[in-house]
Amino acid sequence: MSEPRPAPTMRNAVDLSVVGDNILDIADFAIEKYEFTSGTTLSDEARTEAMEKVRDALWEMVNAFRARRKEWRARLFAAADEAVRECAEGS
Repeated sequence: MSEPRPAPTMRNAVDLSVVGDNILDIADFAIEKYEFTSGTTLSDEARTEAMEKVRDALWEMVNAFRARRKEWRARLFAAADEAVRECAEGS
């Protein structure tokens, strides 16, 4: 009998916790880039509004990625189950 193997882990293509931790940094960078390329400086109110809009847009994307990743995991396991079933029934 073979030795038990540890269960494999799925690695994330995008580490969403890192993205989540850095959303405000990304927003700040986008604002500074806009100010640099447009040659203007946003008012404090406009900067705050832009930070909030960027934050909300990026969190929406993170949540969409999470939902897709969950769906793909389910599809991967369903495909694996089907392959095993086919092999077991074929032998």
